[in-house]
Amino acid sequence: MEIKKIINIINPVKILSNAGNINITGISYNTKTLQKGDVFVCLIGEHIDSHNFIPQAIENGASCIIVSKEINDSTIPTLVVKDTKLALTQISELFYDYPSAKLNLIGVTGTNGKTTVTHLIQRIFEENGQNCGIIGTLGHKFTSKDIYKEAKHTTPQSPEFQRTLKNMLDNSTPNVIAEVSSHALEQHRVGCTEFKGAIFTNLTQDHLDYHITMDAYFNEKAKLFENLSPGNFAVINNDDEYSDKLKNRIKNEVKILTYGINNKSDVMAENIEFSTSGAKFKCITPTETKNITLQMTGLFSIYNVLAAICTGIANNIDLEICINALENTKGVAGRFETITKQPLTIVDYAHTPDGLLNVLNAAKKILPANGRLICIFGCGGDRDATKRPKMGQIAENIADIIIITSGNPRSEDPQQIITDILTGIKSLNSEKIQVEIDRKTAIKLASKMAKKDDIVVIAGKGHEDYQILKDKTIHFDDKEEVKKAFASTLK
Repeated sequence: MEIKKIINIINPVKILSNAGNINITGISYNTKTLQKGDVFVCLIGEHIDSHNFIPQAIENGASCIIVSKEINDSTIPTLVVKDTKLALTQISELFYDYPSAKLNLIGVTGTNGKTTVTHLIQRIFEENGQNCGIIGTLGHKFTSKDIYKEAKHTTPQSPEFQRTLKNMLDNSTPNVIAEVSSHALEQHRVGCTEFKGAIFTNLTQDHLDYHITMDAYFNEKAKLFENLSPGNFAVINNDDEYSDKLKNRIKNEVKILTYGINNKSDVMAENIEFSTSGAKFKCITPTETKNITLQMTGLFSIYNVLAAICTGIANNIDLEICINALENTKGVAGRFETITKQPLTIVDYAHTPDGLLNVLNAAKKILPANGRLICIFGCGGDRDATKRPKMGQIAENIADIIIITSGNPRSEDPQQIITDILTGIKSLNSEKIQVEIDRKTAIKLASKMAKKDDIVVIAGKGHEDYQILKDKTIHFDDKEEVKKAFASTLK
């Protein structure tokens, strides 16, 4: 790619050194992975300013540098722009020849449910005989049968995101469903990417360590919908308190489909029943009504399924095909995932107040009359601390026994995180509230106290197979530990 094409697309405010006729062979924002001939884009993050690594980039063979502040020591062409994050996205889209314009790309955003919704939609497309790729928290893959390729972020940085879209296009995957995080929207990772549709699951407290306020958090989520074009579609959870506010951000020519249980919506669920084996409900659409039997349980599963059905309808897929796909889906890794049957042990990714509330309420609805609900959870370090006491209070209000432990403490003192959680708990009855800082020991403790009619919920890490400590990251998988601790009860 010729440098003059980059200059035309990013419109630099200044060009330092002679740009000449340099050919760009790749894109990099990390000197550790930079290859000779790459353009090096200097990003300013929370902890690292890539401008400080320009000498290393030049030494490693960068052909051009994009900066947001003037420098004096560059010996290669340097382009000064107002926002390097936006420039990185613009260059990435250009380099990979705008793959989103040739794909049916659908974005899913919201605090909870994104991962499950993407997988349900993938299954619907496949049931309809169409390939559909996924990009999200678990990684990316071309079909439901593929193994995930690991991702560092829910929504990858723009070069990786655009490269993945290009690979989807080249591998005959015309439909792509992607999780779009608020961080990605704020950091322009999806930039001017063309989404044909957008799905809003819900908005509850999370990431306030980054966004500071709920309004700021909402505004980032809303960008995905504001950028939709005439003829595109938006799917919105009509029961969420932000739904009306979001609708007002969408262009008139964009088709809006709503779903809900409590408020009149285009697609609704009635007569809901829950059990340990799944859920049943009546699905009402503008044109027909069908009964659905799921292998997933919990109210959140109903909402996720309704979002997927709306998306199927928006893509002209018959309701019967949507239902067949959804009824044959057992669930997603680490999302209300059953590990043992007696006692019933469930591993879930819930790491927000609303997430924990939903998971514990779902477990409570299927709890045998003489059973107890045991909850193991912790909170992440270096993240929004204000949600810790709220999660403690939620666990106290719903669970019969609580074991507070560590999540991913990161650089924080695990004991301080637990202390923050405890401030939200009114009763410190040792028969109900226990503290065990070591997560493996906490799971073993639950295995010793649980009886066959109890339900044990291990929340906070879900699919993760690691634990981030102050000075290292270790292998740790809740599912593995549950299987070891509850070995005698596995069926």
